[in-house]
Amino acid sequence: VRVLSDVSFAVGAGTLVGVVGPNGADKTTLFNVIVGVAPISSGRILVNGTSVEETRGVLAYVPQRERVNWRFPLTAWDVVMLGRAREIGWFRRPGGRDRDAVRSSLERVGMWEHRTDMVSDLSGGERQRVFVARALAQEADIFLLDEAFSGVDVGSQEGLVGVLRSLSDEGKTVVIATHDLTNLALRFDRVLCINHHVCAWGPPQTAFTPAVLEELYGSHGVVFAQEHEH
Repeated sequence: VRVLSDVSFAVGAGTLVGVVGPNGADKTTLFNVIVGVAPISSGRILVNGTSVEETRGVLAYVPQRERVNWRFPLTAWDVVMLGRAREIGWFRRPGGRDRDAVRSSLERVGMWEHRTDMVSDLSGGERQRVFVARALAQEADIFLLDEAFSGVDVGSQEGLVGVLRSLSDEGKTVVIATHDLTNLALRFDRVLCINHHVCAWGPPQTAFTPAVLEELYGSHGVVFAQEHEH
C-alpha cells in the first residue's frame, strides 16, 4: 500500500523545520524513508547531494518515545555514548574525544547532573533531552526528531527549542515532527504540512493558511484558523 505520494521538498543548511499533520498522516514514515529504514517505490532522496546510503553519520534520528523500550538498564551517560558508536567501532574503548563529546552533549541539554541516573527513572522531558544529547554526540549535520515535544512539559519544550535553534544557528539542519500548532511561526523557519502528500511547504506565515489547515484537519482546522487569524 502506498502511504506517501507527491512528496517533494528541499531543506537548506541552518534551517529549523516543523513537520505538521494529523495522526496517521505518515510523518513517521517520511522520517523512516529519509533515514533509509523504509523503502520507496519511486523517486529519490538526496542528502548533501548524494544518496542516503552514502551518508552514514550525516543524519541523527530521535524516534518517538513510544517506540523506545525504556526498561533497558542504561544510565543517561550510557545512552549518549551510544551516539558515538560509529566513531568507536566494535573493537575500541571510548577515548577522551568520545567522553568529551558525551559530556558536552549532556551539558548542552542540561542533563549533566543526571548522567548517572538510570533512563528508566527519568521523567518524559528528561528522557527526551537525553535522546537529543545522544543525537548531538553523533556530531551529525542533519537532525530528525519525531514528536520530540510529545508528553514534555512547556518548560522542557522551550529548553529543547533553544538547543535546536542553536544547532540551526551553527549551520545544522533540524527537522521536527510536531502537533503543536500554536507556536509554529515563532519556533520554525519553515513548515512542511503533510497528510499522505505535501499540502504546503514554506515559511509558516505563507504555508499555514486556512485552506491548508482544512486539508490537514478538516473542520477542526477551520475553527483553529478562525481563532488565530491574526
